Amino acid sequence: MKRPHLVVMGGGTGLSVMLRGLKNKPLDITAIVTVADDGGSSGMLRDELQMPPPGDIRNVLTALADVEPLMSELLNYRFSGNGGLSGHSLGNLILAGMTDITGDFVTAVREISRVFAVRGQVLPAAAEAVVLRAEMEDGTVITGESQIPEHGGRIKRVFLEPDHVEPLPEAIHAIEQADAIIIGPGSLYTSILPNLLVPKLAEAVVSSKAAKIFICNVMTQPGETDGYSVGDHLKAIDAHIGHKIFDYVIVNNGDIPEPVQEMYAEKGAKPVQLDLEEILKYSNECIADRLVMYRTYLRHDANKLSHHIYTLVQNWMIRKR
Repeated sequence: MKRPHLVVMGGGTGLSVMLRGLKNKPLDITAIVTVADDGGSSGMLRDELQMPPPGDIRNVLTALADVEPLMSELLNYRFSGNGGLSGHSLGNLILAGMTDITGDFVTAVREISRVFAVRGQVLPAAAEAVVLRAEMEDGTVITGESQIPEHGGRIKRVFLEPDHVEPLPEAIHAIEQADAIIIGPGSLYTSILPNLLVPKLAEAVVSSKAAKIFICNVMTQPGETDGYSVGDHLKAIDAHIGHKIFDYVIVNNGDIPEPVQEMYAEKGAKPVQLDLEEILKYSNECIADRLVMYRTYLRHDANKLSHHIYTLVQNWMIRKR
């Protein structure tokens, strides 16, 4: 059987954690990463240099890089203090410098991937930065990815400006060649949906014959998915792209220790509830397992999650032969 080609779509920490497990499997990986970030170091570089935000791209490059742990730590190093570098990630600055050298953000990502021996292909969802806006249920419209969770209230829908943004041709080609497409984990409205709101990307995903797998977050996100169940996540994706797309949904059903729940509750986050009946309205099958681990933060167990994904992809390809 050929080496499976996997496309992963999203952004943020959750995607990077999953990729650290997947890169150790015999897979050809293409990561398509959101370019809607406008906060922190990414937002500053985006505004000052008129470039796509590098933060989510940097996280994915670091996760897939085949380098010593110290080098990964260096890419993620963030300057402190009160000077001009304060708050900037070194990896973001390297991406900004390479963009200036090559004259193109996409080429910069490709060159850094080569330098750091990245296992796979990393692509921004578009060659230009986009502005994410959210219409709240009370009719208020919030502008900016970083501002949406801060506003509070329930989100009715999110949308991009410009709404006609073009995806990279390489991203479309990767989706067309994929054996499986993984969406999530990550922030539903600010990491996952911005990719699917790029019109031709969404169309390519809907048309693809690949296995389509959704990885749901373990915890709700304050100001974004307060009170959401797994089914609510799927319903929101369906409402935005107008199609039931998922063959599989992978969710955590492991218990989260009470002290950890209390710590997260102080920030307004709660475990995402597993509602199987609703899940099966938007997907064909649900795989539930104890997928959570806790150190400083709750994270998916990258090894267990990647095992489930690899097994699903192998079985899908056998059935499709």
